[in-house]
Amino acid sequence: MGKTAFVFPGQGAQAVGMGRDIYEAFPSSRAIIDAADEALGFRLSDIIFQGPEELLKQTVNTQPALLAVSVAFLEALKTSGLKPDFVAGHSLGEYSALVAAGTLSFADAVRTVRARGEFMEQAVPSGQGAMAAVLGAEREALASLCASASAEAGAVELANVNCPGQIVVSGTSAGVQAIVERGKEAGAKRVIPLEVSGPFHSSLMKPAADRLKDVLAGVEMQDATVPVIANVTAQPVTDSGEIRKLLAEQVYSPVLWEDSVRYLIEQGVDTFVEIGSGTVLAGLIKKIDKSVNIVPINSVEALKAAAL
Repeated sequence: MGKTAFVFPGQGAQAVGMGRDIYEAFPSSRAIIDAADEALGFRLSDIIFQGPEELLKQTVNTQPALLAVSVAFLEALKTSGLKPDFVAGHSLGEYSALVAAGTLSFADAVRTVRARGEFMEQAVPSGQGAMAAVLGAEREALASLCASASAEAGAVELANVNCPGQIVVSGTSAGVQAIVERGKEAGAKRVIPLEVSGPFHSSLMKPAADRLKDVLAGVEMQDATVPVIANVTAQPVTDSGEIRKLLAEQVYSPVLWEDSVRYLIEQGVDTFVEIGSGTVLAGLIKKIDKSVNIVPINSVEALKAAAL
């Protein structure tokens, strides 16, 4: 019998109106979204369900919104009785995974990611940092191009190793621009600048990580009930102290998503249940291994169709 991993999306998966059907269909899901409003002291639910998109796209809102919707779907999924062998999340999604693993309470998680979003937005002055998606390049070749671009133009680093042929770089505007111009040297077919508010998952985020560390120090955490695959190491972690340390490091370290998925497959995972808005992770996982089964849980309809 194959194993199951629950996986949770990060920034970029948001959409106005996400989770509205689950909110209306499941009292336990409604309770989660209502709890987010209460924990934050404002109606996050209005931004999730009504937008406008510009407001939802602000990092300080996107992060708690995606977490709330993922956990709302997780609550609905609990009625199926399906339990994961592992959990993982992409960047912000790691917090949803930690709620699923019983490490963080939902209220603590939603307050923490709201602060994380603020710190990430404030770490680098607007316009000084950037990110770009590099398509078609090999990881090693791109890493060495980043090293030479960093020396010549300004810091630029691998930020998200998503799947073969899709790596996001992050750093100073000049450093990222150098990769946009020189990407072909690393075998890139295309380099696409991303619309983001800062150079996430780069060393420029260290000030945000320091502030987040202080917040995390005051948050109660339990050891995880199922192994969580950490973005920073692509290895399982259950110890709450280690999790706390890795969450701070995660802000300025690359998200090793491809490595995480490969590790899970090596452990016998053949079913990935993507819980939350969109199907971003399904697309990435398919590019890593076409043979695995991917079940998106992103609507009431999808939940019924999955018949888990």
